[in-house]
Amino acid sequence: MSLSWKSRAMLLHICLLLCAQGVMLQQFLLRPQNSTVLYGTDASFQAEVGGSWQVMTWQVRGFLVLTVPVDDNVTSSSEQFSARFCSAGDTRCVEFTIHNVTRRESGPIMCTVQGEYGSKTAQLYVEETGTINILGGNVTVTQDQEVAFQCVTTAWFPAPTITWTLNGHAVDSSLPNTTSVADGDSFSSTSILKLHAVGDTVVACHATVPTSTNPLSSSVFLVVVPDWTVLIAVVLSFGCSALLVLLILGIIFCYKRRKEKQSSYQDEMIRRVRTQSQISSVSVPGQSRGQVNTGFELEGQTSVRAPSELSDHSSRRETVYAMPDIINNNQAVNINVYGINSVNPSGIRKHRHVTLV
Repeated sequence: MSLSWKSRAMLLHICLLLCAQGVMLQQFLLRPQNSTVLYGTDASFQAEVGGSWQVMTWQVRGFLVLTVPVDDNVTSSSEQFSARFCSAGDTRCVEFTIHNVTRRESGPIMCTVQGEYGSKTAQLYVEETGTINILGGNVTVTQDQEVAFQCVTTAWFPAPTITWTLNGHAVDSSLPNTTSVADGDSFSSTSILKLHAVGDTVVACHATVPTSTNPLSSSVFLVVVPDWTVLIAVVLSFGCSALLVLLILGIIFCYKRRKEKQSSYQDEMIRRVRTQSQISSVSVPGQSRGQVNTGFELEGQTSVRAPSELSDHSSRRETVYAMPDIINNNQAVNINVYGINSVNPSGIRKHRHVTLV
């Protein structure tokens, strides 16, 4: 089927119009197409328009929030939304900013240029950090005891990535057991780390989302004390051994002292016997036998013997008796007995015994 020249001319005109409209559509760009920001920060989008236009509007999740006329007289529904003109080469652009974004602004962002330019849509994603805490606080355990730490996060979007460190060193990601559950429009997570106590350790749990530059952390101290059961057993073992050694040494010492005392006692008894034997065998010089002292008188006695009876003892005589040593408490006492004869002026002889100790 052949077309007339009029039909061909009409098709050519339509193609030219469509091509011109396509060029105009290509001169309207919205960047970025997807933006992910952290809760409380700012999100910005740029609309580049080639050619002339009169009014531009911005919608957030279907609600008109800002109108930008070409004469720069911007009208905003809230201080949270603002716009400014910028330059992008040969085209004129408008930068749209959402300040202090919340989860309410998360969703489609639409820019419309009145006329033949139409509309462009981008997506805004808002991430939110919540709370993090290691339950139980600081822990004190004995050495080699197994201990479990539980880290809990709440009100995060999306579900956070949880990691652990011990004294600043990262823990293998396969060791903790981590689960996340939806809690309304946010997520809560629980991560459990089990380890054997070796020494004092700073245990830290970290949570983060992709847009977070500084992860949130919670840390506790693990204090490891010695196993008192083992320590007491070791101390008792050494103590009993030392006590047994001391007891054996004490028995040996007492046995030796007792043997020494017995030997000293026997030697002392032998010495005493020998001393008594020597004293018994020694005769007193000048005294071979006992004599009657005819001149002895008791005190208060008035009778007097005749001088003739005393003629054989006219001279003064002194007799010394040596007594044996008396041993008492390792001390020797010497006893000497002196016999003293004297004659008074009347010719009567008196005899007295004097004992010196």
